[in-house]
Amino acid sequence: MKRTPKFVFFVVALLILGLAYTSFFGVYKTYGDRTDTVIRGASDIRFGIDIRGGVDVTFGPADASIEVDEANINAIKAIIEQRLVGKNITDYECYADVANEQVIVRFPWASDEADYDATAAINELGETALLAFHIGSETKEEKVERKDENGEVMKDEDGNILYDTVTKPAGELVLTGEGVAKATARWQPDENGNTQPVVLLELQGDAIKAFADATAKQAGKGTISIWLDEQLLSDPQVNDPITSGEAVITLGNSDYSYAQELANKINAGALPFEIEAKSFATLAPTLGEKALEAMVLAALIGFALVAIYIIFWYRLPGFVAVIALIGQMAATVACISGYFSVFDSFTLTLPGIAGIILSIGVGVDANVITSERVREEIRRGRTIDGAISAGSKNSFWAIFDGNITVLIVSVVLMGVFGPPSGFWATILSPILRWFPTSTTGMVYSFGYTLFIGVVLNFIMGVAMSRLMLRSVSRLKICRNPWLYGGERA
Repeated sequence: MKRTPKFVFFVVALLILGLAYTSFFGVYKTYGDRTDTVIRGASDIRFGIDIRGGVDVTFGPADASIEVDEANINAIKAIIEQRLVGKNITDYECYADVANEQVIVRFPWASDEADYDATAAINELGETALLAFHIGSETKEEKVERKDENGEVMKDEDGNILYDTVTKPAGELVLTGEGVAKATARWQPDENGNTQPVVLLELQGDAIKAFADATAKQAGKGTISIWLDEQLLSDPQVNDPITSGEAVITLGNSDYSYAQELANKINAGALPFEIEAKSFATLAPTLGEKALEAMVLAALIGFALVAIYIIFWYRLPGFVAVIALIGQMAATVACISGYFSVFDSFTLTLPGIAGIILSIGVGVDANVITSERVREEIRRGRTIDGAISAGSKNSFWAIFDGNITVLIVSVVLMGVFGPPSGFWATILSPILRWFPTSTTGMVYSFGYTLFIGVVLNFIMGVAMSRLMLRSVSRLKICRNPWLYGGERA
């Protein structure tokens, strides 16, 4: 077995404990009354509706007598989703109920929202979408008066008007949503005979001539950009003048789901009717923060009991395993809170916490298997170094097989119950396309935390724990076979 330096144990253990402290408690800087977040901690986690509460609202056409088709409902859903993301609310649940001509939206409070105006948020989500086509995609910054929730201009203590800087399209306006009849996603062959997703745009009225003039101006040398609520949707290149009122937006190597999404958003800005909130309710937590506290307390007690047991039964390997499990828990919290810049913060629900606890159980199992194999080798008469080497080798594939099966389950959960445009749903699309969309945030949260926990188990419970055990076993004080489950030297 290749010798591992003695100091490695202390370096890895200190790094794990440092990660644990910063991921649980965060790092903050205080300047007078202002506190800036340097590293996000557990208190910065955004909790789901089942823990913190939130809003449940149903949107539909303001005029019930208007005929509404599936494309209209999907367009309403698309614009609401875009506005939610624009408000940095990515943990929503949004469903298109075509049969009842409505869209159901649920989203939780943010972690720092103690007094949230649900009515204002709902009204903003249900505002008429502003679709616009502009020459080019250049932008400009403009100052606009800052207004409060009642629409009144805000002023500072000296009576000066407060302004916000907003980014708007700078190019000449070609047409608005009123000139769009509809947009449709479809497959179309390219010049090489390969099919690719496109969006067919159909115009109406005066917009046909306006678009013809603009495309004649931009043909072969520029673009006409598409904006929704002053957010850029697409910036297609103009190849030839378009005078028929029908344009094809090619999307290259994009997925068909992206073409559908773009078509829905264009249709949202071209809706021939206004939408309104048919009903809404402010949701109290279904199980409440007390359930969260009880679950966290139960997890801590369970972890403490497990730690005591494996240290008592497996001695030194058990002690090392506890450090690795602390690292696994800390890294899981870090991946959820947004501790690492490469990972976005994630909404944590009660099923998500259950996923964390289950993944810790998987981590305990991995460490127990290795510790048991090491003890067996010691009792067979092997040296300490030989026992650690053989025990690690003999236990690897049992741990690998068990973890891989759990990973497969978590991936399927994220693919089936996650957003249709998500990474795992895209990977599993050849299978999932035969089944109806079943986005359920709470089940997705369970799959996500379980997946993250098992991946981290490979890092902490397999790699780091074995590295620490090989290192600490080189210390003179740790060369007694009894510490590994054998007889006293």
